[in-house]
Amino acid sequence: MPEIKPLRALRPTVDAAQRVIALPYDVLTSEEARSAAADNPDSFLHVSKPEIDLPPGVPLHDPMVYAKGRENFERLIRDGLLRQDGAPHFYAYRLQRGDHVQTGVVATVSVADYETNLIRKHELTRPDKEEDRIHHMEALNAQTGPVFLVYPDHSRASDLIGACVGGSPVYDALALDGVQHSLWVIDDAGAIAELQRVFAAIPAFYIADGHHRSAAAARVAAKRSFKDAAANYFLAVLFPVSEAQILDYNRVVKDLNGLPPDAFLDRVAQRFSISREQAPVRPLENGEIGMYLPGQWYRLRADSAWRQDKDPVARLDISILTDRLLSPLLGIKDVRRDPRIEFVGGVRGLEALQARVDDGEMAVAFSLYPTPISALIAIADAGKIMPPKSTWFEPKLADGLISHLLGRQVDLDH
Repeated sequence: MPEIKPLRALRPTVDAAQRVIALPYDVLTSEEARSAAADNPDSFLHVSKPEIDLPPGVPLHDPMVYAKGRENFERLIRDGLLRQDGAPHFYAYRLQRGDHVQTGVVATVSVADYETNLIRKHELTRPDKEEDRIHHMEALNAQTGPVFLVYPDHSRASDLIGACVGGSPVYDALALDGVQHSLWVIDDAGAIAELQRVFAAIPAFYIADGHHRSAAAARVAAKRSFKDAAANYFLAVLFPVSEAQILDYNRVVKDLNGLPPDAFLDRVAQRFSISREQAPVRPLENGEIGMYLPGQWYRLRADSAWRQDKDPVARLDISILTDRLLSPLLGIKDVRRDPRIEFVGGVRGLEALQARVDDGEMAVAFSLYPTPISALIAIADAGKIMPPKSTWFEPKLADGLISHLLGRQVDLDH
């Protein structure tokens, strides 16, 4: 069974938390991060997106970028804005966006469990992105972005975590995207031991978001010959499956592969039932896809044959779109690497898809039904891999709220 372990977290002081926490490094472009942190020298974006403090044009993976991240990280520690707890704790972490609330536990999890598939994956990673996270971890000697894990609902775990959030949180900070981040310290020895015992009975954890961070953590542990005890574990937040929320993860394509719009529509109609719609199309069920061409939305429906496919990957809407349209009609054979396709998280809304087509940047957009989390778990349990960009979990965890130090300690306590 997978293991969870408490940690001596490096985290902001109460007064600094609102200024420090930031959106995850991988949901902002450099330009967006530069704008977001322009008037806030304490934003963790100066650590997670340090290129914003260098001249434009410096390559993102240049050694200067990682060195600047280390410099900014050390400055936050030196100035006392980030401090390390004096003893290992768990932490209860609540995210709220609108009516959606989810509460998890912050812990470290074992690299060994990741290697033996007790922490299960559903995506392939890209070597360049793994290398980026490795360089970032090694420059800071810390893990600063938690991996988002889910676990099968467990009533006792929920009761324990619920008992820890009865009082006022240590932090209650509002991020730039409107998500409320609340944190409680779990420092009672009995509660810590009971949480470890309960989670030890859960058969597996599942990576929801953070495949590159977890893969990089495993490689850093191996590079250190597994002799750095802290590096043998990586930072994670674990949420019950029923509370995790997956939004749609949509696609935009730059051209119609040489086809005039009318000819493209005719070919789509040979593969899907198609209807014109007056409003943006948000698919209502599996097997339904929205499509936008300049000035017009369409609703596409696949025939029922896909429902009989025993392969859980083939039944995904993303697979239906790729196998029946993107590949044969638009010539996109490798969605992971083809520069003609881009991906848009559902949090940006259908209007964002329409705008990118109407302004001429893209030729066509597709809106998708969100991947059910049950499908993610079935695919991970089967040892299969989902197509790229299959899930957009929302809300996102904050960067800078909690960090896990590797091979070092900071002798400053809250």
